[in-house]
Amino acid sequence: MRAVIQRAHGASVAVEGRVTASFVGEGLVVLLGVTHADGEQQAARIAAKIAEMRLLRGERSASDAGAPVIVVSQFTLYGDARKGRRPTWNAAAPGPVAQPLVARVVALLRERGLTVGEGVFGADMAVTLTNDGPVTLILDVE
Repeated sequence: MRAVIQRAHGASVAVEGRVTASFVGEGLVVLLGVTHADGEQQAARIAAKIAEMRLLRGERSASDAGAPVIVVSQFTLYGDARKGRRPTWNAAAPGPVAQPLVARVVALLRERGLTVGEGVFGADMAVTLTNDGPVTLILDVE
């Protein structure tokens, strides 16, 4: 599982002009990709990392600060553009595999007491955020 985690000062995600998640102030935006070998263990590890990593100001985690998190599914995180001009998506898990795992990460974050907003799996989304710092971290969990 792969995540791009951005510390943000305000963020939103919209589908067809309808906002599905937003926050004002300090929080995290997580772009989350799933590959074929991922399962419950990877979902649990990445959720723990997202919740507990000290990325917020004052070396606080989202759990410490009670900061909101927006999770957006992002199969393109597993794109391969090493050859030619057109990326391949072979490493990305198909929807029937990826969607339940993205939902599981969201559920695990909520179980930790976090307020979690979501995009819409497979939809064309508009993600807006003000990157704070800027702080952006790429996290791979095997």
